[in-house]
Amino acid sequence: MTAALVAAGLGIIPGTAQAADPVPVAAGVAEAIAKASTSEGFHSPADRTIRTTLPGAATANGKANAKTAAPQTAQTAQTAQAAVEAADAGANPALAVDVSGTSYTAHGIELTALITSADFALGVVIDWGDGKTDTVTAQGNAELHHSHTYDKSGEYQVKVTVTDTANAVQAANGGAFLTPGSDFTPHTPTRLLDTRNGTGAPAVKVAGLGSARVKVAGNAAVPAGVTAVALNVTVTETVESGYVTAWPGAGYERPGTSNLNYTAGRSVPNLVIVPVGEDGYVELYNGGPEPVDLIADVTGYFTRASAGGYTSMTPARFVDTREGLGASRGRLPARTAFATRIGGLQGVPQGITAVALNVTVTEPGGPGHLTAYSGEGPVPTASNLNFVPGQTVANAVIVPVAADGTIKVFNGSWMPAHVVVDVVGYYSKDSKAAFLPFTPFRTLDTREEAYGWPGGRFRAREYITQGFTPGDATGVEAYVLNTTVTETGGTGYLSVAPSPYALPAEGGPAAPAGPRPGSSTLNWTAGTTVPNLVQASDGDHGVITFWNQGYQDADLVLDVFGVYQSK
Repeated sequence: MTAALVAAGLGIIPGTAQAADPVPVAAGVAEAIAKASTSEGFHSPADRTIRTTLPGAATANGKANAKTAAPQTAQTAQTAQAAVEAADAGANPALAVDVSGTSYTAHGIELTALITSADFALGVVIDWGDGKTDTVTAQGNAELHHSHTYDKSGEYQVKVTVTDTANAVQAANGGAFLTPGSDFTPHTPTRLLDTRNGTGAPAVKVAGLGSARVKVAGNAAVPAGVTAVALNVTVTETVESGYVTAWPGAGYERPGTSNLNYTAGRSVPNLVIVPVGEDGYVELYNGGPEPVDLIADVTGYFTRASAGGYTSMTPARFVDTREGLGASRGRLPARTAFATRIGGLQGVPQGITAVALNVTVTEPGGPGHLTAYSGEGPVPTASNLNFVPGQTVANAVIVPVAADGTIKVFNGSWMPAHVVVDVVGYYSKDSKAAFLPFTPFRTLDTREEAYGWPGGRFRAREYITQGFTPGDATGVEAYVLNTTVTETGGTGYLSVAPSPYALPAEGGPAAPAGPRPGSSTLNWTAGTTVPNLVQASDGDHGVITFWNQGYQDADLVLDVFGVYQSK
């Protein structure tokens, strides 16, 4: 097999499932979602209540209210008389409300209102801050619980107003609620770090087992308050094997996962979606023993301001220059770009702001790089993937989309190359799914008998299914994963797609394979270690399938970094 194996449409050959126990994955995801989504909230105690005297109701009405309420609540005559006296003395002087709001999903709030009141009938209005309200009633002291889902990310002023009409008094309290989920804003690819020339850091290689800090917030027009960033990270000038891990840096423990792996003499890129530290920085750790150069290009960022939500797709091929799909047939000439339309085709709507792609170069005639960018504007100086002659390499890319729905791909090499573009999702103002980052964790490593894996290699032409979404999670649109294939025995490629079938019952037969995907996530040759980011939908059943499309065994490592959630 040759490098042209990249998703070349090899036919539907039945595969055999290699099943991992889904319980550890789903349990880990459930814990991660719960931890990430309950990190924000507010509490405004009762002593912050604002009381307002209302015009209209007479004291006599208050007496009638108290007298009427007594038999409904089985009050004694003595208690009823006390309520009447309270009404005469101060029109429910203890009326107050304690309000707290906690998050439970990317866009959801769980509100608790603790009302302190004499035993009078009360009207309660909950203003969620997005133009929507809930109206309920209460009687005297009460504890109310209500939930609400916001359509978009942002900060909302929540207010609870309690009205005792009969005593002409009102009490209000509330606070600012910040959704845990963040929306995406595309950014023209811009270089934030290049240790080769001193961009963003001293012009010196990153030491083995050392790290480089990347300023994100306040840099290249990225705003303060950014919660996460999409970076294309490239390692180059390597003399030994190693890996790179991205994390928020100061105040956060470095995770035991990797974002990209490299070998000696190779330049390796990978898209990274990583939370930004409170100081506005991201840290890149060189897990190899020898110094390397690191490059980081920003392609977008996430904030809690209403912007673009995410919609996932089953991967769909939009461009293949080998066949003339989406672009002219034949290798893309040197130092040349093609434009292709994304918006309005194959289920992608018009008006999208950015698109999530998997871009593959194959059969290049010489070394070089590809840059994907908006269909309008000049070619950015940043790159999305690097290649050497004859190499097939893929990389995840998030690209701004022009108003006419187009993007461009530029061949930065001095020799022609074939280009393949698969669309995996898109961002738009009409898409509701917000990004909720996790502390990264590993869900599978076929080199180890762990993570529910019984052991053994990822066999050729077979597939692995994993259940991701736990039963109590709602609104999951897609997961942000890092896939790494290593210890490869030959040439091949990996496909990732949602499963059309639910996981079988424990001890039952494996679920059918479903159709073999025609798209590729990453490509490899013998003896290589290749990473790539995947924004993968888990379909209607919470299950993702990973296909070894090669004819030799390999090993597969999966790390999960976050989730897009619409609730």
